[in-house]
Order: sequence, then structure tokens, then C-alpha cells
Amino acid sequence: MVTSPELDRSAILRESAAAGRHLARICFKTGPPTHTGVELEWTVHDADDPARPVDLRRLRAALGRHGPVTLDATSPAEPLRHGGMVTLEPGGQLEISTPPRSSTAALIRATEADIAQVTDLLAAAGLVLGRSGIDPHRRPCPVLETPRYRAMRDAFDRRGTAGRTMMYSTAGLQICLDAGEPDQVEARWAAAHAVGPPLLAVFASADRHAGRRTGWASARMAAWLAIDPARTRPVWVPGQADDDPTATWIRYVLAAPLLCLRRQCGDWAPPPGVTFADWIDGALPDPPTTDDLDYHVSTLFPPVRPRGYLELRYLDAQPGGSWRLPLAVLSALFADPGTVRAAYAIGAPTAHRWSAAARQGLADPELAAAAAELLDLALTALPRLELPGGIHDEIRAGVRRRLAATERGVR
Repeated sequence: MVTSPELDRSAILRESAAAGRHLARICFKTGPPTHTGVELEWTVHDADDPARPVDLRRLRAALGRHGPVTLDATSPAEPLRHGGMVTLEPGGQLEISTPPRSSTAALIRATEADIAQVTDLLAAAGLVLGRSGIDPHRRPCPVLETPRYRAMRDAFDRRGTAGRTMMYSTAGLQICLDAGEPDQVEARWAAAHAVGPPLLAVFASADRHAGRRTGWASARMAAWLAIDPARTRPVWVPGQADDDPTATWIRYVLAAPLLCLRRQCGDWAPPPGVTFADWIDGALPDPPTTDDLDYHVSTLFPPVRPRGYLELRYLDAQPGGSWRLPLAVLSALFADPGTVRAAYAIGAPTAHRWSAAARQGLADPELAAAAAELLDLALTALPRLELPGGIHDEIRAGVRRRLAATERGVR
């Protein structure tokens, strides 16, 4: 991903305009769209009894020097052999975040090697990675406690149980794409949202949770949608008056309520309902800094989040090696401005149908039809990724199987 010079993280923010200028410098880093990254989450299970809780001591022993400091404060948190970093979510879900790569093939090879390393580490402790976007065996239960996670849970609990489900039971697949050249950002931003509902539908893998059918194709996305619209609703919506991505994101960030107030000790819970704009306007005793603003952004979870690059957060975790399919599909759809325009045109009519995609998946005829067109477009563009023959053939076959599933949905 494109990088920028170091910013002053300690500057005090006394007006919303200054906060907006800071966000504008960091939210969309422009340049040639050449890099792709991936972040993979999994639930973690006992190999013999997947419904058995997995405790921190077992995870600590399994991950060793690669464990995050949230798991062991003394851990060196060493990267995996190919650069991936291991982190843990509050329910014990394991995540690998990869360095961006300049080719999809290089990203696949490096990520597969890091997954294999983690799989071996877990296997030595009798543990395995899950295969779906939500825990099919266990009810939500905290495993990792931090001040941030306690504040999140308290805030989400005010709206119901969905927050605990999200925190403790879900696992996603995030694809990270460059924002592109200045004249490409708006189109790539809109397309990243527009293709979301159809691709969520075709790659939904979270219909069973805690031993029962949920009635949702993606109960993971259902949980996200139910948490807090101010921090999880899409930033871009079809037909909005202002299509400027930066201005739209600034408004979203400043209007979102605070989720955490970092403190040296004690409770991190903020006063309910105080937004970041309120904080700038004096709602709290001390004014915020740019570092506080950056941290606030980390507590916002829309389906597409600008982090300099575009972080596409709407896909469920995929079983086994099939995470490569949505990675290749999105890489192909964003391969050049022509495919971006075509993908947007296909996705735009269903771009608002996040809830329908989560509930019905490919049983929704309109979403299934859009998904089929997107997969067809991706197959046409797939050669541009220049994947090695074996990987290309496997991904092509896998995408064709998904395409067949969309056609059954249309019928």
C-alpha cells in the first residue's frame, strides 16, 4: 500500500476542520493501484471436541513467540516466516494480517505459507482453525479481556446481544486494495461498496451458530448490522448527495460516538452518546489529539473502511484454502479502471441490500443474478492477475463452482 511521511500524532484538535484535515491526509493514500493485502480470521477449536472452550494458556503455549502482547505481555510478537502478524480477537479468534504484495500470486504464496506455519503451531497443541464465519459449536464467551474489549462490550450491551456475538463468535476475511490514483479513488470507493452485497451473498459461510441454524446466510454480518449503525453502517450509499469519499468519511468519523477513552488505569468507557465532534467542542475535560482521532477511527467498523487503502470487511471467513477465491475475484474486478466501472454497474442496483444479502444469500434472485455477473466478469479478467498455471486453474474451477451456485439461486 502507498505510504506517507510521518504525521504529528500529538497535535491537539480544537476544531472539527483540523480533524478533517488530518483525516484527509491519511484516509486515501493515492498512487498506482498495485498492492493487495489480506487479513484472515478464524475461530479456534479443540481438534477432538470443537465445542470445548479454548483458554488463553493453551493459545499462549501454541503460539509461543508469535503470540500478540494482548495474549502475553512479554511476547516478542515475532512475525511469521513470510511476514504475517498474529493477533487475537476477544473470543479467542486468531487473525493473520499479511504485508501487502505487488502481485496476487505472491500474496497467495506468502499467506499460504504463514497459514501452514500457524496450523502446525496449533496442531502441536491439539488445536485447529475453524471453517466458517461464525462459531458453529459454541455460544459467545469472552476469552481475551482488555480495557478496550470491556468498553466495547459495555457499549454494545446497551443495544442487545449482537455485540457479544460479533466480539466472541465471528470470523471474517478482509481484502485490502489500494485506493488508486487521484482520479480513480471515487470510482474504486463506490465499486468496493457496490459489489459488497452480491459478494457477501455468494461467499456467505455463517448460517449455523452455537449448534443451531440461524435463519441467516451470514449470521456474522447480521451481528455486525445489529450493533450500532453509527459505526457499522456503510459509509457510501447509492444516490447520496455528496459522492466525495473524503468528505463523506470525515462526516462519518466525527458523527460517530466514542467507544473507548484510553486511560492509564480503570474503566475506558466514555460518557454515552458523546461523539468525536462533541469531544472537539469541549464535551470532555481534556481536548483530543490526532492520536485520539486515529484510535477513534480504529473503533469504526463499516463494510468498507479507508485506512489509506480500502479495507473490504464484508466477507465471511472461508473454509480451508477457499479464501483465495474471493481474493482473486476482487483482485480481478479491480484490475483496471474498465473492470472497476463494469463491476460498479453490475453491483449498483443491489448496493443497498446488505441485510437481504446477510439473511437470504443466494436465495435472493436479484443478488444471485448480480453475483453471477460479477463472477463472470472476474473470470474474464482473471488472466490479468498472471497467476501460476496451477493456482490459476484451481481458482478458475472454484469460481466456476460458485458461479453454478449463483445460477441455482437464480432459478
